[in-house]
Amino acid sequence: MSSVALADDVLTKYEPVIGLEVHVQLGTKTKIFCTCPVEFGAAPNTNVCPVCLGLPGALPVLSRQAVELAMSAAIALHCRVNSFSRFARKNYFYPDLPKGYQISQYDQPLAEHGYVDLPGPGKKRIGVTRVYMEDDAGKSLHEGFLDSDRYTYVDLNRCGTPLIEIVSDPDMRSPDEAYAYLTELKQVLQYIGVSDCDMEKGQLRCDANVSVRPRGADKFGTKAEVKNLNSFRFLKMALEHEIERQVELIESGGQVMQETRLFNVETGNTVGMRSKEHAHDYRYFPEPDLVPLRISEHWLNEVRTRLPELPAGRRERFVSQYGLREYDAQVLTSTREVGDYFEAAVRAGADPRSAANWITGDLSALLKASGKEISASPVRAEHLGQLVSLITRGDLSGKLAKELLPKMFETGEPAAAVMDREGLRQISDAGALEQIVDDVLAANPKQVEQFKNGKTAVLGFLVGQIMKASRGQANPAAVGELLKKKLG
Repeated sequence: MSSVALADDVLTKYEPVIGLEVHVQLGTKTKIFCTCPVEFGAAPNTNVCPVCLGLPGALPVLSRQAVELAMSAAIALHCRVNSFSRFARKNYFYPDLPKGYQISQYDQPLAEHGYVDLPGPGKKRIGVTRVYMEDDAGKSLHEGFLDSDRYTYVDLNRCGTPLIEIVSDPDMRSPDEAYAYLTELKQVLQYIGVSDCDMEKGQLRCDANVSVRPRGADKFGTKAEVKNLNSFRFLKMALEHEIERQVELIESGGQVMQETRLFNVETGNTVGMRSKEHAHDYRYFPEPDLVPLRISEHWLNEVRTRLPELPAGRRERFVSQYGLREYDAQVLTSTREVGDYFEAAVRAGADPRSAANWITGDLSALLKASGKEISASPVRAEHLGQLVSLITRGDLSGKLAKELLPKMFETGEPAAAVMDREGLRQISDAGALEQIVDDVLAANPKQVEQFKNGKTAVLGFLVGQIMKASRGQANPAAVGELLKKKLG
């Protein structure tokens, strides 16, 4: 059965059920159980010690910073942070796991029962089952070596890097919802400084559990897990393919097997990797070298008070406080830095809606062209606020401001300094304007006659000629008054 036929008349008979397991690398300076640095790009096997290698006699010591970052994530995801949680050993063999087990949490996790609200109409709520802490394994390298077709190389620098795993409820019903959930989750984690969530550096990885069932059915179908999705686009592509694969299998009389699958980027297909493990396959047992983690109410409140305003609350506030459109509020809260820049511009005197337009429009284009983030913008927020304020007061035309901003971007100077140096101040002096107006009227007698005969549309042409003659520096309001006076 073809994918086209499925999309046309069969696929809509089924409902996907999707849950995501998101692994997030915490933004600590050192590893979770030792003092080895967390450093992307270091020479292979240089940031290691007996603890993260699991050598005999080496004892782990839990990082307080890792715990506090994990608590911050749990609070921001509206979870209940448990006062008592316990680490466990998750036993399995893998070439880049020298201990032969992963220190994780199992039946007593750090936090449970949270949620993420998806932005947009309806604000669908996706449940968060649990948030738990663990250490990362190393990394197997299959490319970049002359003999990589024969050997797998192992870099153990990543061993012991602190992770949290965020497990969602199976509440998503389409690849688009899964994409929106992961987008919102990433934004929250970046806002609170838990992680940079750079997927290219492996700081955010995602496994997707997906099944299908007939629409209207209550019982879930058999799920497959698609592992190690390292981009938002690949997540969506993998889910779309896996949903079609399962529907096609069921429609042809087959059965979906519970298994782990991998997404092949080259073909756009998922391929079977192994039968799905169950908890007993990992032989979990309490980690004997670590005492249980106890979190007091005082410690929890201390971490809670340090959290910044979250993206969803900031979006709502930007709409109510500044009168922004929902779309503009969403763009301006896409990162904490963009939101901070906008509010600093408003504090400097900018009209909020005008500031929003300049930030999302002209400034954004300049930043994109130069490959800069807004945090590295040569135009400081207060300088942009002053520029917008000049336009609002009528001291600067919008046309002239568009000429001015790139010069501010190039030099880092405020608007006033560039205007003085380039001679770009708006002409409002009646005497200077009158000479320009007289010259334009004298050069365009035909249009003057047309206006006097009732063809008022030519007024726009005359204004345009005056603005051109003044290099856009003439005050439009003053020009209009002078024209009316001279043309009667």
